[in-house]
Amino acid sequence: MAESKRDYYEVLGVGRDADAATLKKAYRQIAKKYHPDMNPGDAEAEKKFKEASEAYAVLSDPDKRRQYDQFGHAAFEGGAGGAGGFGGFDFSGADFSDIFGDIFGDLFGGGGRRGRANQGPMKGMNIRKSVRLTFEEAVFGCEKELDVVLKDPCPKCNGTGAKPGTSPETCPKCGGKGQVVYTQQSFFGTVQNVQTCPDCHGTGKIIREKCPDCGGTGYISSRKKISVTIPAGIDNGQSVRIREKGEPGVNGGPRGDLLVEVVVSRHPIFQRQDMHIFSTVPISFAQAALGADIRIKTVDGEVLYTVKPGTKTDTKVRLKGKGVPSVRNAQVRGDHYVTLVIQTPEHLSPEAKEALRRFDELSGGTLGTSGEKAEEPKGGKKKKGFMDKVKEAFEE
Repeated sequence: MAESKRDYYEVLGVGRDADAATLKKAYRQIAKKYHPDMNPGDAEAEKKFKEASEAYAVLSDPDKRRQYDQFGHAAFEGGAGGAGGFGGFDFSGADFSDIFGDIFGDLFGGGGRRGRANQGPMKGMNIRKSVRLTFEEAVFGCEKELDVVLKDPCPKCNGTGAKPGTSPETCPKCGGKGQVVYTQQSFFGTVQNVQTCPDCHGTGKIIREKCPDCGGTGYISSRKKISVTIPAGIDNGQSVRIREKGEPGVNGGPRGDLLVEVVVSRHPIFQRQDMHIFSTVPISFAQAALGADIRIKTVDGEVLYTVKPGTKTDTKVRLKGKGVPSVRNAQVRGDHYVTLVIQTPEHLSPEAKEALRRFDELSGGTLGTSGEKAEEPKGGKKKKGFMDKVKEAFEE
């Protein structure tokens, strides 16, 4: 009895309404994962590869897919024995060329269509640098100067890389095309794979006698100072792009860019969230109870703020427009939010303690008799405290 087969849609992990592009993408992922060249000697991987190939061969063919949707696996039983496929399945009519061109390019270093040499002008690579800023520099912007190593065309060989008096020669391996064609044998026949020429690295030229100044590279590296304008409001981790201060382009292409990432130092008082600044300001009990004018530090300097009488700890104050400017519009600024925290004094003089006891008596007597001798009331009897009541309860 023949081994039962899994549903083709299940094998590829797609829905029954999957279009051609979805089928191809799903099959390519599975084929690349389980290809025998990637899993030598793994029988289970080979089995999954064959199973996926059979599923794709059917579902990628409109006529076969229509038969399969109507009759299932029974549509192909007994009709293709020994026709050159795996397990008696006929792969005739299935087009695997473009898929395996990509797969073999990945396996053998070419990358298929994506790995073909481009001999047209190409932009140079970007260079990345970082710069450290203070909190205030990030808020208001600043100018920074960076030391950057940049490549420039060699003046001795004019960027050719060849010794003066000589010229680069056409690469004999690729004939000046910058790419070579390799032939790979697969389960489905011969597959041609286009790769960058390993001898000339895609340039199409070979330098026999190299320039002594640049070593054949065509470029001279030098350290330069680049001025960077940091915009107001930039945040930690963001970057400033300086056009065409990166690596030189290829075949007349423009230079790459210089990307400068900012690293903002922590501030001892301020914290930032988007365009807003947050800080905590301590106030005394007297200032909170009676009200007072206090000075609050902001990035613009100190501002005078009037604390209202009866202010509680953790009261939030909003200083409008004292936050961080917008990077897109420096005229728009966030706010500064201040949390007022009442400070409890740690060291009091005897006079201050006595004043606090007197204050407590006038405001409700919350201290009771704990730790201090209670004052005799006018009736001549001592006022009972909490501990006195507890003692009486145990004596009864």
